[in-house]
Amino acid sequence: MSDAWLIVGLGNPGPQYERTRHNVGQLVVDELANRRGEGFRSHKANARVAEGLLRPGGPKLVLAKPNTFMNVSGGPVAGLVQFYGIPPQRVVIVHDELDIPFDAVRLKIGGGHGGHNGVRDVAKALGTPDFPRVRVGIGRPPGRQDPADWVLQQFPASAREELALAVSDAADAVERLVDEGLLAAQQVHHAPRP
Repeated sequence: MSDAWLIVGLGNPGPQYERTRHNVGQLVVDELANRRGEGFRSHKANARVAEGLLRPGGPKLVLAKPNTFMNVSGGPVAGLVQFYGIPPQRVVIVHDELDIPFDAVRLKIGGGHGGHNGVRDVAKALGTPDFPRVRVGIGRPPGRQDPADWVLQQFPASAREELALAVSDAADAVERLVDEGLLAAQQVHHAPRP
């Protein structure tokens, strides 16, 4: 069994989805790859993968973006788990969360999927919901807008600065989770901003 960590950014494939709220998990994984100077390459598990170390001498990170649509993310995640020999407790799923305010980051292990079909499919494919999650808040849609439409909309230009901060904060949360554990990461990232 490997001591590596698999960090998966959930989202939808294709350029039309790249900057949408539903793809914020993939933006976080892109940020983690950029910090390590690594590019993504195709993997037989139907995903794009970049590998690097958390820090020199630290644990290996396998950064992944499934090539499938969000609702069927489980297959590629299970394929990568099998290929790299990584247990579910070291599979970090990074995803958007409607019930968290925009730009807030929350971490947890296990629990329900909260109506998130990508998380639901990963739990089904892994045979357990007990994996760490880094949830990036996108907030609820205004008025009566359908949440399904909201998550597939691009972030507005006016939110670019906040989005960049949220993505950086979530990438920090992933690194802290791997390095120091869930509780330490929660204590930093669940605290109110100064």
